[in-house]
Amino acid sequence: MAEEEKSVQEELSLPILLADRVIKSAQEAESSKIDCSELARHATQLSQHLRSTVRLTQSQSLYDRPIRRITSDVTKTLERALTLVRKCRHKPNLLRHVLAITSTADFRKVCSLLESSIADVTWLLSIFDPDAGPTLSLPPIASNDPIMAWVWSYIATIQMGNLQDRIDAAQALANLAIDNDRNKKMIVEENGIPPLLKLLKESSSAEAQIAAATALYNLADDEERVRAIANDLGVQIIVKVLAESPMRVQIHVANLVARMADLDEYAQEEFGRENITRPLVIHLGMDVVLDEPTDAQPRKTPSLHSLVQINKEMARNNFSLHSNSMDGSSRGGKKEKDRELEPPEVKAKLKVSCAMALWKLAKGSLLNSRKITETKALLCLAKIIEKEKGELQINCLMTLMELAAVAESNTELRRVAFKPTSPAGKAVIDQLLRVIKEEADPLLVIPAIKAIGSLSRTFPAKDTRIVGHIVAELEHGNTDVAMEACIALGKFACPDNFNCVEHSKAIVEFAGVPKLMNLLRYDRGQLHGLQLLCYLALHVGNSKALEQARALSILEGAARHVVALHPDLRELFAKAIHHLTLYQPGGHMHRQA
Repeated sequence: MAEEEKSVQEELSLPILLADRVIKSAQEAESSKIDCSELARHATQLSQHLRSTVRLTQSQSLYDRPIRRITSDVTKTLERALTLVRKCRHKPNLLRHVLAITSTADFRKVCSLLESSIADVTWLLSIFDPDAGPTLSLPPIASNDPIMAWVWSYIATIQMGNLQDRIDAAQALANLAIDNDRNKKMIVEENGIPPLLKLLKESSSAEAQIAAATALYNLADDEERVRAIANDLGVQIIVKVLAESPMRVQIHVANLVARMADLDEYAQEEFGRENITRPLVIHLGMDVVLDEPTDAQPRKTPSLHSLVQINKEMARNNFSLHSNSMDGSSRGGKKEKDRELEPPEVKAKLKVSCAMALWKLAKGSLLNSRKITETKALLCLAKIIEKEKGELQINCLMTLMELAAVAESNTELRRVAFKPTSPAGKAVIDQLLRVIKEEADPLLVIPAIKAIGSLSRTFPAKDTRIVGHIVAELEHGNTDVAMEACIALGKFACPDNFNCVEHSKAIVEFAGVPKLMNLLRYDRGQLHGLQLLCYLALHVGNSKALEQARALSILEGAARHVVALHPDLRELFAKAIHHLTLYQPGGHMHRQA
């Protein structure tokens, strides 16, 4: 740590001083003069290169990692050379002549080390040449680890090179990061993240920004490296670029946001504090017509004028996100025009990426879920789920699923965002139910069922259509879908749900009991299915459907095994079995037996 705190000039001053001392001591040598002269020649050449390096360090954007590493090795070599030449300052005698036999090999070794140091510093000077581009030659210091030299060269070029060389170097780092975890770790340790963020932030070239975003995306595949990006002010830079860059850049940046939010909770919350959800929702909602009715007005088809106004307002909101970076309306207007000219496939990719980012940002985060639902996001998501297909539709469903999961444990968010009588809440619930009813793909149906289950406490008792749709999925051909339906129904019938009795009656009325019994035959559905059966026993224990399904025998037969694995369910099973014995004929005799 003490070495890292020194300036680069301080680091270089010591080997320069040592080189001068080697030269002076070699000139004063009384023995092995030829060998000392050779050492002095090498030290002189090394000193000249080191002084050239000092002149380079006046640049504020200098990449200093290889300088510090090479300077450390050069210092050790010069210390060894100085120790050797100082032994030669006395006139030779017989004893020293005997000792000199062994010192010849030492001179050869030190000369070899000095030559390697000269080559290292020469290579160092080459990578700081702004017109040379990335240097792929290997210095002696990296002979056993060539990747290190490439990483140094690429990072130095990204930090100090011309634009095209910076692009090429960023792409090269991105490719290195794909290869293996060691390369990623090396790039981060050698301080490669700040130059990449600088290229992403400052470049006027979309190609350069894409190269930087791709390299950062490839690096950000675990929590530690994501945290490193966030700690280098990466979150603020990414938010700014997402709001202001061209669409093809925004696609890569949104993908980076999704990965970072997915892997690190700190980065996820930091994105929320920087309000990244707003530009994501605006990008997702471009070209989406939100025919939101008011409470006092019936739903009607918007006029052409209103559609134009909506799109203009969305674009205006987008470019006012960071008004301090805009220098006038003409600049904002140009960007708006450029966006309108983007091909449909680019817009589609951006929407997919933004939906993915919103999904990952919402997952388990109350802060981000609130910020998302405070915008028009719910209406936008519902409309896209209704109109779109494929990956975009799936990502929007996953976003709703995560928003609903957070709302399940937060009463305020649930009541404000997903109120069934509100336009946004109604639109979301209608689309979730439509997907459950009309779609067969588990990738679509499962998140819709999970979302409905998470929102079970918001539904009134009289709205039985919702329970009916979920009950029907107990017979779905895919066991994963059937199991999720069972879990969701358990949330409707759970005693924590205020309307649990009415919902339990609806489950029975929609023939849920025989469907549940069929599901219990599968091992994967056992636990959740038995829990749901217990809830039904508690709330509608006098149901003929439960009696005909021999629910009491099933619960008694499974109780011991389930309770042994899940002791927290002991009381639930005991209450359910006791309740059924009160209603089913022969129940008391059965219990005695």
